[in-house]
Amino acid sequence: MTALNADLLIEFAVLLAYALAAGILTALGAAAEYFSLQYLGSGELVVALWLAAMGAIMLYAGVVGIGYRKLFAQIVG
Repeated sequence: MTALNADLLIEFAVLLAYALAAGILTALGAAAEYFSLQYLGSGELVVALWLAAMGAIMLYAGVVGIGYRKLFAQIVG
């Protein structure tokens, strides 16, 4: 009985870690995209493009890499 509870606790901890990582990466990606637009408006093209690229990578990693492939697969599967 306690082994079942320990396994369930471990699965929940992994699920929570995936959700936290996906949320943080998505929020950071959205913030980078926002700051990219701010820098673009002020005329700093190189910084704006760099932030846009980093934001896109973080958004992809948060939504697709962790959110869809890890978190969603663990919830459904």
